[in-house]
Amino acid sequence: MSEALDIAPLISAQTIEARVNALADKLSPIMSDDWIVIALMDGAMVFASDLLRALQLRGINPVFENLMLSSYGDNLRSAGEVKVIKDFSRDLSGRSVLILDDVFETGLTLATAANMAKAAGAMHVKSCVFAYKSGYSEGMTQPDFKGWDAPDGFLVGYGMDFQGRFRGLPYIADLRP
Repeated sequence: MSEALDIAPLISAQTIEARVNALADKLSPIMSDDWIVIALMDGAMVFASDLLRALQLRGINPVFENLMLSSYGDNLRSAGEVKVIKDFSRDLSGRSVLILDDVFETGLTLATAANMAKAAGAMHVKSCVFAYKSGYSEGMTQPDFKGWDAPDGFLVGYGMDFQGRFRGLPYIADLRP
């Protein structure tokens, strides 16, 4: 990285933990061990891990699956199309699934994942995002659950990255080049 980047913290690790627990409280009444939780990788890996642990504490141990899609690559803006990097490895036929994503901005990635799950035979498809940005997704299917209303900006930390960096930050920040 040749240019200096400014990282402005937006939401603390403690607040993230509280929001994940609140999501687990909302999800646990509708879920069971029969569900499949699908994390959109790589961004949702940290969120998925925390949410799966929170669900387990509530007695729910769903099957885990991941799907790797890309619309940003190493850019600050979405390319406007979604590339499938890794498809489902489990059979979704007749199953209820919960798709997890790190951030909802354009809605394109989440819509693609939901359509793929339905095409793979999923009986019910719910979605949950940690960071929700409003104003970008007009006309797109909205997530069923959201953890946090994020401001406009390029988010890093808590699994979200810029060119593969900053995923390990325990908080979420706005990246300013």
